[in-house]
Amino acid sequence: MSMSDPIADLLTRIRNGLQVRRQFVEVGASHVKRSVAEVLSREGYVGDIRDITARTGHPSLRIFLRYDEDGQPVIQRIGRVSKPGRRVYSGVRDIPRVLNGLGISVLTTSQGVLSDREARDQGVGGEILCEVW
Repeated sequence: MSMSDPIADLLTRIRNGLQVRRQFVEVGASHVKRSVAEVLSREGYVGDIRDITARTGHPSLRIFLRYDEDGQPVIQRIGRVSKPGRRVYSGVRDIPRVLNGLGISVLTTSQGVLSDREARDQGVGGEILCEVW
């Protein structure tokens, strides 16, 4: 069965994995999913990202989740902004600040998938994929 929103699936798997305190989650591999996971890793929300081959023989990504010293997830909330039925685009001047700069937005731009800070630094806007804090 084909999936209509693979980014939402990635975010849901991360959210569910954090809720049950998993060490890692596995998702089907794609360039966009890898790029989103790399942004989350650069910003410190997830740990290592590894390429693996799933039991089915298909390429997958293993994303290691992060927790603080008290065992609480580093990610408090992760949610989709732009959806297949309603795309949300933003120019560089209009990129929203998540929790006044405490969280991040993940954008897909002409320069690749970037965090809101990276997009502002490079002077590019794009589609807002998700928000994390």
